[in-house]
Amino acid sequence: MSLSRAGDTRWSSHYKTLSRLITLYSSVMDVLKYIEETGVSLVHAKQADGLQAEMKKYNFVFYLHLMLNILDMTHTLSQCLQRKDQDLLNAVSLVSSTICQLEKFRMEGFNEFFDKVSVFCEKYEIEEVDMEVQYINPKSPRKKTNITNRHYFEYDCFNAILDMQIQEFGNRFNEVTSELLICMSSLSPCDNFSGFDIPKLLRLSEMYPNDFDEHDKRRLRVELATYIDNIKADTRFAKLNGLSSLVKLMVETKKHLSFTLVYRLLKLALVLPVATATVERCFSAMKYLKSDLRNRMGDENLSDSCICYVEKDLLRKVSLDDVLDRFQAIKPRRQQL
Repeated sequence: MSLSRAGDTRWSSHYKTLSRLITLYSSVMDVLKYIEETGVSLVHAKQADGLQAEMKKYNFVFYLHLMLNILDMTHTLSQCLQRKDQDLLNAVSLVSSTICQLEKFRMEGFNEFFDKVSVFCEKYEIEEVDMEVQYINPKSPRKKTNITNRHYFEYDCFNAILDMQIQEFGNRFNEVTSELLICMSSLSPCDNFSGFDIPKLLRLSEMYPNDFDEHDKRRLRVELATYIDNIKADTRFAKLNGLSSLVKLMVETKKHLSFTLVYRLLKLALVLPVATATVERCFSAMKYLKSDLRNRMGDENLSDSCICYVEKDLLRKVSLDDVLDRFQAIKPRRQQL
């Protein structure tokens, strides 16, 4: 077992990192001590010393365990949301369950959580905070706070952080988003299109009036009925397990030319960030653009770079010689490429 590195664009990696950090806490401290004493440079030695001092504080242990508990309760939902090419519709039921777990942890979990932190501190000889004395604000040590340390850690830290998490769940999975996911579930080809529901798909088209006008909506009802009968009768569509595989097979069999409105619905579902994790992965993989490079480049250049990554299958077919010839033809240059 080793200490896992947290990824910049994968929050699920933080769960593994924090879990390993608690398990390997003593080993990590030994390594930092070794670096401090035998570091190749003074900078590394000072960094190791600073990390040791920070990791021996009660606040660090408290937040470490709190973060791990939150990620532990949201891990199942996170894995469902991040599964490649997996429809997110199965996650709708997990959202409410996860929120209930967070609310229950907030209302009833502090005492058990506090005991767990205390056991960890005793095990590794970390100085604990007296919860009954007055809390001292490090930024204003002379100013009285009129609250105890327990009040600060329970209400200002524990409850406040959980409230933010619960509120964020409510914002990201509000009624509109949940309805959108439920409607999109009718497009899923899983179990031989068992979830197909024409009224829900018509409701989905109503959510996007710019893509479906009144004439399209009237045609869509009839086309959906014909589509589902035709698809179910075709054995090639019997064992599909995702929207992307359905769209791909429709193109291969030319059915996207016959069911143009249904195909438009499927394309809309695929490109929405709430549809599949693939859309998010395309842009999160460009993590190098989320840095100083992004701040120095224009929006048009950033957009072009994103297109090159998203459409990489088409880009592979472009000859480098053609690119050089076009670049050379833009304007006269001193050197021929």
